[in-house]
Amino acid sequence: MQTLAVIGCTGSIGRSALDVARNLRERFRVEALACGHFSPLLCEQIKEFAPRTVAVDDPVGAEELKKAFPDLEVRAGSEGVASLGDSADVVILSVVGLAGLDAALKAVRAGKRLAIATKEVLVSGGELVFKEAGKTGAEIIPVDSEHSAIFQCLMGNGKESVARLLITASGGPFRGKDKASLENVTPSEALAHPVWKMGPKISVDSATMMNKGLEVIEASRLFSVPADRIDVVIHPQSIVHSLVEFRDGAQLAQLSVPDMRLAIQFALTYPKRLPSPIARLDLSEVGKLEFGKPDRENFPCLELAYVALRKGGIFPAVLNGANETAVARFLNGECGFMDIPRFVEKKLSKTENIVDPNLEDILEADRFGRE
Repeated sequence: MQTLAVIGCTGSIGRSALDVARNLRERFRVEALACGHFSPLLCEQIKEFAPRTVAVDDPVGAEELKKAFPDLEVRAGSEGVASLGDSADVVILSVVGLAGLDAALKAVRAGKRLAIATKEVLVSGGELVFKEAGKTGAEIIPVDSEHSAIFQCLMGNGKESVARLLITASGGPFRGKDKASLENVTPSEALAHPVWKMGPKISVDSATMMNKGLEVIEASRLFSVPADRIDVVIHPQSIVHSLVEFRDGAQLAQLSVPDMRLAIQFALTYPKRLPSPIARLDLSEVGKLEFGKPDRENFPCLELAYVALRKGGIFPAVLNGANETAVARFLNGECGFMDIPRFVEKKLSKTENIVDPNLEDILEADRFGRE
């Protein structure tokens, strides 16, 4: 039996991961949980899965947790959360933002399997994470449905045979709208994703298409493919999760119903495929699958991500930090929807690149992006 740590256990990915663990109890035991705050949901998870260690980023919440579970090992603060990176055989990382970088580095340095759903970690610090993983042989397996699809399509195929990666995007809630109408978008409208149920930050990123831009950078990190060989394809049904085009012209795609548990389970059980309770795809019921090109003029965040990837160095970290701050301001009613790409573009224009950044360079670039 393997042990499992879920960092970000109360978020949407974390809850899905624990649902997968619930159905694979004979193979996985939940060793550790981590989240941002003390909550009734966290208490329910502790009672059900009986982890040995729980970390809460909020120190006050950690004290409340100690009172509620006096026999539980409780760790507090960002250091406490990061310390769980090497606490289990498999580490699922699903916290939002760059906050998961320390945990990711700790996991790969310990040679653990890192099932990663936190795209910002790979966007900003991916080169460092993979460099450390190369030293220990740690496995890094993507949990995002798009990258999991590419990972599965590449199984049994050498990287030299790849011509292009095609990442699908639903188009978000504002597909087909122009800039004029997007200026007046409200946070509640941006959070209404037509297909996926996600957290607030990721939902807004999907609405601006920054989410897809971050995924382009992430795919480049994961699969060692340059920007000019990664394309985005709009696919509203979210049935085809991504494709790989090979040198001979053949394309392989991974299809399933839109359910994150499939990618999570595959990351846990790879290279094996085990039965799951996930609904089966019936293409005769789907009827048709639509595809189109992304609107880069009205959704400039996608192009900004390509710019950051091509420049390399600290640019992706600045992009990510600036975007996180802009999204938070939008959700708080402090700026408009289209101010998000304006803010990010302004920060990128003021960035002086460091081509081969170390950890401190990346963290400083992230701070600069947030200013």
